Amino acid sequence: MAKVIGPRLYSCCHCRNHVALHDDVISKSFQGRHGRAFLFSRAMNIKVGPKEDRQLMTGLHTVADVHCSDCHEILGWKYERAYEETQKYKEGKFILEKSRIVMENL
Repeated sequence: MAKVIGPRLYSCCHCRNHVALHDDVISKSFQGRHGRAFLFSRAMNIKVGPKEDRQLMTGLHTVADVHCSDCHEILGWKYERAYEETQKYKEGKFILEKSRIVMENL
């Protein structure tokens, strides 16, 4: 069995730009616009769009779409503000949709 060299990470499925580390996955049981999504504590090589209020399955949140910094594909969103107390843990975290990212260094 080959050993993994370097960190396991996630890349944009379109251009393979590295966007998140596997170690920063908080949860794999989130729902995105296009199916399953992962909650990350951090993301990299991304651009954060303008903030907007969105009614999500867990209530009203202020979010900003997250784009790949290379190809500009929308990968998910960043939680800027949660209005419900039980959702505050999401603030500052990132949703990346499983269909928009690919795991590297498997």
